[in-house]
Amino acid sequence: MNHEQIYECTVRLRDILAEAEKTGSFGPEVADMYAKQGVYTTEYAGVLTVRAEGVDNIMATHYDRDMALGWDGWTFPYQGIFVGENNQAIAHWMNRGPGRRRDDGYYETPGVSIFTYDDEGKIVDQLDMFDLAHQLHLCDELDEAGLLNPMLKESWVVPMKTKLIEMLS
Repeated sequence: MNHEQIYECTVRLRDILAEAEKTGSFGPEVADMYAKQGVYTTEYAGVLTVRAEGVDNIMATHYDRDMALGWDGWTFPYQGIFVGENNQAIAHWMNRGPGRRRDDGYYETPGVSIFTYDDEGKIVDQLDMFDLAHQLHLCDELDEAGLLNPMLKESWVVPMKTKLIEMLS
């Protein structure tokens, strides 16, 4: 694939995910972006690694399970797409929480995804990374503002903080 095709695949993924965020349904359009034997890994600062192999596991883990933990109202808008060599692209995006700050700014922290595509434009490997400490701080701010989903706090924030503290002790 050439640079333009890789860029177009990443834009297509961005657009599909943005629509899925609106509807709350990460369905077949999302699944169709991944190769049958694709791998999707999210690194949580050495505290936890979530890795799914195969499109069915990717959908069950990263989209159906994880997005159902109280991330409703969150969006992950892309800030930039950078195409590299070897069918790879990097997307810079924001973890954008619900609501707005008093200054009308967003509650958000940055993240990146590194994609590797096959020759048919399907994702064969995806690695997501973001700053876990800032993400947890953001969740604290959202909680103080009354905007954090209690299910997200219970299922992700509290366990992640506990694991991080244990790791650092």
